[in-house]
Amino acid sequence: MHLNLSGRHALVCGASGGIGRATAVELAELGANVTVLARSADALQTVAESLPRHHAAQLHNWRQVDMGDTAALAEAIEQLVAIRPVHILINNTGGPPGGSAHGADRAAYEMAFRQHVLAGQTLLQAVLPGMRATGYGRLVNVISTSVKEPIAGLGVSNTIRAAVAGWAKTLAGELAADGITVNNVLPGYTRTARLDSLLAAQAQASGRSIEAVAQGLIDSVPAKRFGEAAEVAAMVAFLCTPAAAYVNGVSIAVDGGRTRALS
Repeated sequence: MHLNLSGRHALVCGASGGIGRATAVELAELGANVTVLARSADALQTVAESLPRHHAAQLHNWRQVDMGDTAALAEAIEQLVAIRPVHILINNTGGPPGGSAHGADRAAYEMAFRQHVLAGQTLLQAVLPGMRATGYGRLVNVISTSVKEPIAGLGVSNTIRAAVAGWAKTLAGELAADGITVNNVLPGYTRTARLDSLLAAQAQASGRSIEAVAQGLIDSVPAKRFGEAAEVAAMVAFLCTPAAAYVNGVSIAVDGGRTRALS
């Protein structure tokens, strides 16, 4: 199986921790040059310096930028691709706060749209010329199983994740002839800081303990456990390889079997 990414440049967003960081590690293990992006400079530098290097030519770097600041994001990525084209884009950023859809104010929707949809479009337009020039491109969006089954209490997130999935499906049809694939990975309940915050919020809202809330979620998963960031990252990385060249326009759940929808 052709999994070698030597000579390819991957940009991994939201890579200071969790699934983003785990994905950066997996891509580096496959030989890619990796640039990690997030808001925290100290965390990013630590991640970049700790990524695997299998040969002297394998280089890793980092860029500090807020995904919600599309002007700064565009400038940072344009500077990056002027030095080295990006062949692999991992579009990953933290989800919006919890709450109902009907109770969320317009500002919450506007911020989420900017951080997820507008940021994704900004990144895509910056890296697309390099992908087309080399005839190799991989865009993987790390979103949520809510695009198949909305999750109660995550109204804004459900809405925005579905928008990203629709955007991705459209791009998959537009860009495939250029050797570029666009896919989504849908993590289920995964051990990350995001899950910790959701558990704490649900515990506070329900008056139950965090442990009781966590067990209730685990009971809904056929695998009877939470996922690990590395397990999600493994699927993301596979979709970036030459072996996955004919996988395009799909949303793949990595959730231990929790999602009951067939497609």
